[in-house]
Amino acid sequence: MVNISHLVKKYVSENSFLLEAMSKELISHGNLAEQLRPDIELELGKKVKESAIVMALRRYAEELQGFDKKIKKFSFKGEIIMRTNIIDFNVIKSNNLLNKIKNIYNLVNFDKGDTLNIILGSNEVSIVTNEKYKDKLSNFLKGEKILNKEFDLVALTIIFEGKNFLMTPGVIFTAIRKLAWEQINIFEIISTMTELSFILSKKDSMKAYNTLQELVGK
Repeated sequence: MVNISHLVKKYVSENSFLLEAMSKELISHGNLAEQLRPDIELELGKKVKESAIVMALRRYAEELQGFDKKIKKFSFKGEIIMRTNIIDFNVIKSNNLLNKIKNIYNLVNFDKGDTLNIILGSNEVSIVTNEKYKDKLSNFLKGEKILNKEFDLVALTIIFEGKNFLMTPGVIFTAIRKLAWEQINIFEIISTMTELSFILSKKDSMKAYNTLQELVGK
């Protein structure tokens, strides 16, 4: 059953900037409750006391602060690697594509450190690789339904020391929240045992690098 507490979490979590401000106790619960009240009353279909919204905000703020304290125990120590001239093709998944996708690895020269990531979704496939392979990739995908092509991208990768990254809740969320706070859009997220990669626009690359360096450099 939807109640004030559920709606407060919904509205706050939908806004990454508000979420950040709440977790750092930078926002007035009373002022925020006043802003949220019309939407909450509309969704519940009844009048709501502002004090009840304030109480729900305080409880949620405590949860967020507790979460942040736990995440700070994780050491983001590692190094950041940036690869430029990256492209991202998004394609409708088909039986024909799945049958031939094993041959896509022949397009890329891994000995030269080139990039190829294939992300299989329920209905779509994303292919991330170097821009110099765009013509080969387009030919390879001939006959397939390409939904979107993105160029002028970079791959920003954090290589963590140790394996705690994979076993620690909230690490990816913390990195994403930092990037969202700087209004940096993420096209793809790719992770392995000790690596976390973000595919971003080239125009955001240096801002994103500096933002993540604040985590890794602590």
